[in-house]
Amino acid sequence: MASKKQKASPAALNTPTDLASNATLSVAEALNKALADSYALYFKTKNFHWHVSGPHFRDYHLLFDAQAAQIHAVTDAIAERVRKTGNTTLRSIGDIARHQTIKDNDADFVSPKDMLDELREDNLSLVQTFRAVKEAATQAGDNATEGIVDDWTDQAEERAWFLFEAGRQG
Repeated sequence: MASKKQKASPAALNTPTDLASNATLSVAEALNKALADSYALYFKTKNFHWHVSGPHFRDYHLLFDAQAAQIHAVTDAIAERVRKTGNTTLRSIGDIARHQTIKDNDADFVSPKDMLDELREDNLSLVQTFRAVKEAATQAGDNATEGIVDDWTDQAEERAWFLFEAGRQG
């Protein structure tokens, strides 16, 4: 039996906001990209947490787990910000895949050094995504999104810094 897609009435999602709907749409699009990238980075970080090996196993295992928890904690705030502006957010893994720019890593083996490097670059990519959110929010006059995205940016920059320092040679 084929399932029917349910179509919500526009009134069901008519969240009150004093921001113009065309302005909030651009903010929501930027936030949904950030949400997709956050989920992609979260899952990749957990993947590396599960599969890291070698002499620094414990340190990297704990680092990746802590970073994954921090990334996951931000996802709800991003999605709720989209809804507060009267828009809809991502709804499925497929929806995430359609919006993400951070690439998955399905390799059977990744060296710990390559894990550190890849996660560092992905966090720096997420910083750029957050900067795009900030720009969209500024243009829309959405000072709440402007303010909160600064914290998310700082967290991603800190994760990149930790990954860089952990991967230094000698």
